Amino acid sequence: MASEWTLGELLRRQGVSRRAFLKFCSTTASLLALPASAVPAMAEALSAARRPSVIWLSFQECTGCTEALTRSHAPTIEGLIFDFVSLDYHHTLQAASGRAAEAAREAAQHENAGRYLVLVDGAVPLVEHCSTIAGISNLQMLKESARDAAAIINVGTCSAYGGLPMAQPNPTGAVAVGDVITDKPIVNIPGCPPLPLAITGVIAHYLTMGRLPELDHLGRPQAFYGENIHDRCYRRPFYDRGEFAETFDDEGARKGWCLYKLGCKAPITYNACAHVKWNQGVSFPIQSGHGCIGCSEPRFWDAGGIYASVPRGRFEDGSKLGAAALAGAALGAGTALLARRRKARVAEDDPAKS
Repeated sequence: MASEWTLGELLRRQGVSRRAFLKFCSTTASLLALPASAVPAMAEALSAARRPSVIWLSFQECTGCTEALTRSHAPTIEGLIFDFVSLDYHHTLQAASGRAAEAAREAAQHENAGRYLVLVDGAVPLVEHCSTIAGISNLQMLKESARDAAAIINVGTCSAYGGLPMAQPNPTGAVAVGDVITDKPIVNIPGCPPLPLAITGVIAHYLTMGRLPELDHLGRPQAFYGENIHDRCYRRPFYDRGEFAETFDDEGARKGWCLYKLGCKAPITYNACAHVKWNQGVSFPIQSGHGCIGCSEPRFWDAGGIYASVPRGRFEDGSKLGAAALAGAALGAGTALLARRRKARVAEDDPAKS
């Protein structure tokens, strides 16, 4: 039976070459900060792994997280890896509906008790009857599904931190999954939407190591959220020199200067966007000319406006990096001002050199 095949057998039946598979393992190991020596072990473990049962719950969300994953750049080895979990319940992708769909969820929980994963996208409304599925409230379905789960993976900022549904004034009483479930291992993969490779990378780590990856203080995988976007941004040198775009169509914007003054939240945002990028590594928001909106951080919708510069308090709120960034900006701006004044003096003294 297909359900009894190992992942390696499924990949071979799909025509995935050993070379392509090892390339995926190498990339994933690198992103997970594992040494090169771990690649053969990862390949062997993944090849021998059997598909874990996955129950994917969608609550208050826009389906963007599912769209990002399914439309990443298929067919890829990442997509194939994800296909080879046993996706037993997913509102958007499942063929079954109504009573049959709920029966599939209940069967998956019963047959895989203690071993299945629950993936959630969307915040959980606490206001009664605000959102129901098959007559079951989101809150009740989450509690039922999490009861015998091995772990919970929150896909997207809404399930991880409440996201847009929890933004003020929060009429539905939306909360994050972690505000409801407190007795299960939880990993947050925030983003609006998150990078597809972050989702598949966490699942690959779980299949390989039998445990969730190392997490930061916000429950995010260190491998994907351990670095500040600002530090990996190719516009960082302009920031350090105090060269900022003032509008989206001025000379600075055309020259690719820093977008900090246009509301870029990169200095306070941790994600892999700047080096993993989107669409097979083609680009990411800052590269396409729009500042980072900080979507992988808690309460980013209430951060004071997408096009408002990050206030000083946000930088200095327990962040040495933020304070250093402010100092760098001030130093850069001062250096740029001195350079302009020096150039003006030279032009005044000797017009031929201007």
